[in-house]
Amino acid sequence: MIAYVSGIIEDITMDNVVIDVGGLGYNVKVSADTAMRLPGIGEQTKLYTYTCVREDAFLLYGFLSRNDLDIFKKCITVNGIGPKGALAILSVMDADSLRYAIMSGDTKAISKAPGIGARTAERLILDLKDKIKIDDSMIEREIAANAGTTGLATTPQVEEAVTALVALGYGRSESLKAVNAVENLAELDSGALLKAALKKMF
Repeated sequence: MIAYVSGIIEDITMDNVVIDVGGLGYNVKVSADTAMRLPGIGEQTKLYTYTCVREDAFLLYGFLSRNDLDIFKKCITVNGIGPKGALAILSVMDADSLRYAIMSGDTKAISKAPGIGARTAERLILDLKDKIKIDDSMIEREIAANAGTTGLATTPQVEEAVTALVALGYGRSESLKAVNAVENLAELDSGALLKAALKKMF
């Protein structure tokens, strides 16, 4: 219904921003991550919005990019995850990190969000894994360029390096992200990949 809201920021909290649009103040629900990335009070901003109409409320949910809005819309299609739950997830990880978590099956990372348990995280991964496409984010395109593939690299060397990082205490999604960020990864063995990925962690 409302594609975006553009105006002056009047107030910001960790879950809401008030935007003055031509003298009319809009309450827009936001994730903690979005709230922290907004410019200050009195500054101009633009938020892409999702409109939620209920019997007792008319709510706007705002995002700084269409990428963030897209993953939010995907999350709320999952049974048991409404707009509040989707914002909670996007408050503990950004859109690209969530995509990595979904593609790598990292329930631990997703269930860090308040109100999102392991079973809900598993359902989210199961429902959305096939819906996350390589063109959904810039980071995924960078991975494809580095790996010389059309998606996340899944060679035995990559899997061995990821498994080693997980054994060292890192999450699977951040391990997969670090390994796939290594340049020319297809040319490296698992040991070299592990060393290069560890440097990406710091």
